[in-house]
Amino acid sequence: MLRPRLWTPPHDAAAAKRLPALTAQLQTRLQQIVRQHQHIKFASSLAVEDMVITDVIVRAQLPIEVFTLNTGALNNETQKLLRAAYKHWGIRITEYWPDEEAVDAYVAAHGKQAFYDSVALRRECCHIRKIEPLGRALSKADAWITGQRREQSTTRTALALAEQDKAHGIAKYNPLADWLETEVWAYARMQQLPVNKLYQQGYPSIGCEPCTRPVKAGEDIRAGRWWWESQDSKECGLHK
Repeated sequence: MLRPRLWTPPHDAAAAKRLPALTAQLQTRLQQIVRQHQHIKFASSLAVEDMVITDVIVRAQLPIEVFTLNTGALNNETQKLLRAAYKHWGIRITEYWPDEEAVDAYVAAHGKQAFYDSVALRRECCHIRKIEPLGRALSKADAWITGQRREQSTTRTALALAEQDKAHGIAKYNPLADWLETEVWAYARMQQLPVNKLYQQGYPSIGCEPCTRPVKAGEDIRAGRWWWESQDSKECGLHK
């Protein structure tokens, strides 16, 4: 019996031809953000989209701090990517970790894998490992940037290029909101960016190890995130 074919990073020659204009547009968007704010932070999940933004930030020498949320539950491949990023760009991506006491209290109260039991318990875990650390990361920022795209999920189809983050009281920007998946991958290949090796194993969207799995070719690219939940609940709370 043949195994179902897994998702693979897309190739599109037409997307590669659009890259010069798209890259110039992305750099202009980031430069406009820099002109409007004093202390900007870029939240990198180390996804391929975030590698694209990081590359433009470094090439244009923009004063934007790059950080990531190390949840303490990431795949080894994701951990190794931090070292690969430093080797490629020569910059250190600041890591924000969850509070150890909060993690221990959650496990003691609910169990180590309680996030499988309900959406509420999964979101509580996400709050401890992602939301609270994000608050610390953004405590002195007046704007932050994400690598979100509209095409990624049904929960992101109305994603704006610029919005107000009411939870943190600062501006929020999604400069890749209108980029296609094929365009992101065309840029990554053109610039030979370091990317997570899990992509080649059928993971189009990568989060914490116990909450992410490969998806089959043709499935929604976020089908492997919190796969035991319904499609409309697949957000962690970072992006309300």
